[in-house]
Amino acid sequence: MFEGFMQTSMIARAREKGLISANLVNFREYATDRHRTVDDTPYGGGGGMVLKPEPLFRAVDDLTQGSPRPPILLMSPQGETYTQKKAEELAQHSRLIILCGHYEGFDERIREHLATKEISIGDYVLTGGELPAMILIDSISRLVPGVLGNETSAVTDSFSTGLLEYPQYTRPADFRGLKVPEVLLSGHHAKIEKWRREQSLLRTWQRRPDLLEKVPLTEEDRRFLKKLSD
Repeated sequence: MFEGFMQTSMIARAREKGLISANLVNFREYATDRHRTVDDTPYGGGGGMVLKPEPLFRAVDDLTQGSPRPPILLMSPQGETYTQKKAEELAQHSRLIILCGHYEGFDERIREHLATKEISIGDYVLTGGELPAMILIDSISRLVPGVLGNETSAVTDSFSTGLLEYPQYTRPADFRGLKVPEVLLSGHHAKIEKWRREQSLLRTWQRRPDLLEKVPLTEEDRRFLKKLSD
């Protein structure tokens, strides 16, 4: 599943340039029985299978041998909800280990004594942690200098400023009577920045008003939002 993701688009180019690297580890290789067993039935009964602690602990021990342990992230619907701010925090680390399973769950000892943080990508359940892990890899990699062609892209994306991104337009200026706002054609940078800020505020107010409670707002921002509410 990871191979296709790693070999296409931005991630592939970043790996080719040596900007990021990824080491895919199958913890089944760290099982010691002849069947390479990594899961078992839960104590106390119940459906599904639970990932055993031994293979994961051995895998992490091997990966971190002789070096300080980096953050060890466990993909779990019980974890802290993933946000752009969290991506920016994780991008500051030179190395990360992401644990993702494909089973009923993890032995609790993995949560308590191996993982340093549990992360959830939302309030829903997937078949496994592979897709959430790819989301982390993608969102963190694009924050590494040089990965994006335009370094300002990551800064102006939705959520990077705490607000949703303003509307974007490109050529032609008039498509089937649908025209690009005049201010964007004016060449007046201060007016363009003001329009973009107001559009970000408007879009956030319309679609994600909860975000406005967490964003530092200027007096001008507050006056604009008050006009929307009046």
